[in-house]
Order: sequence, then C-alpha cells, then structure tokens
Amino acid sequence: MAKKPVKKAATKKVIKSVGKKSVTRKSSPAKKAGKPGTKKTVKKPLTDKELAFRQANLIENTEKKKKPATRRPKKIASAKETGSLLDAIVEGMQERKGKNISILDLRGIENRVTDYFVICDADSNTHVNSIAESVEETAEKLTGERAYHSEGRQNGEWILIDYINIVAHVFLRETREHYNIEGLWGDAEITQITD
Repeated sequence: MAKKPVKKAATKKVIKSVGKKSVTRKSSPAKKAGKPGTKKTVKKPLTDKELAFRQANLIENTEKKKKPATRRPKKIASAKETGSLLDAIVEGMQERKGKNISILDLRGIENRVTDYFVICDADSNTHVNSIAESVEETAEKLTGERAYHSEGRQNGEWILIDYINIVAHVFLRETREHYNIEGLWGDAEITQITD
C-alpha cells in the first residue's frame, strides 16, 4: 500500500512593521511549490496624518530621554536672609564645640564662587561629622534653609556644606592647616568668632 501525501494546512506569517499595524500573508504548500492560487492579504498603508502623529511622538520621546539634569538656579537671598543663615551656621558650629570659627566675606572679590565661607575645625573625624550634622540641623530649624549640596562625609576630614550664598567648611585641624583656605582667599574680609 502506498502512502498518500499529507496536505499541509495554510499557515499565517506576520511580518513586523512600524507601530501596531502589521501585514499578514497567507502561504500554502501550493505557493512553496511555485503554483498559482496563493491569496495575500495586505492592510492599508498608514495615512499621512498617522505617520505625522507617530513621528511627532517619536521625536517627543527621544527629547525627553536627552534632557540634561537641571541644576537649581542660584537663589539671590536678601541681606537679612543671608545674615540669619550665617548666624545659624555659626550657632550650629558652636553647639558641637567647633574650634577657630572664621567667616570670610568674599563679596568684595570679583571672581568669587560664593558670598561667604564659614570655616571651623575639629579634633577627630567623628567630631567633624557631628559638627556638620549640627550645622545642617540648626540652619534648617532656625531659617528653614536646607543645604543644596554636601560632600566629604565618607572620610570625615573636610565636609563642605553648600547653601549657594554661603558655604560652610568643617575641617579636621591638620587638613585645615594643609589647605589654608584663609590664605587662598587672602583678599577676603575675615571675621574671627570667639566663644
């Protein structure tokens, strides 16, 4: 007995296209053998309006991804606000026994990075971290100001707390002597705070 050839059922192939629309084609064993009678179903192409909409969405999505992180613009504080923040920073340093507290007034210097530096030193890394925490807590409690940026807590030798118009520096004593900020900004008006 000879075996009868088994006919394969027609299969559907989906071909990818842009967006949600796709093209569907039916193929059969007859097509594979090169015989006529294959039926093709093709969906309508996108209209100009649909294409424009998709292109606009594509451009909008790529622009959202490319947007750089924006830095907070410098806040121009009034003299009263700056004065009260200065007082709060000094109070925070004094609260945890910060030593040799100095205020450098940089407003008279042309290419300054900020208006004031407030500098103090401490005896140990733990003491440096403690003073820095006190400065941030006291400033927020008394003025409502939160630090824009803070760095140096990992090693505890020099912690910088940036309030944009005022930058507080809490040093380990040896590190302060090494960097000598007061010497670098020698043109600044320096005020020593005594206990």
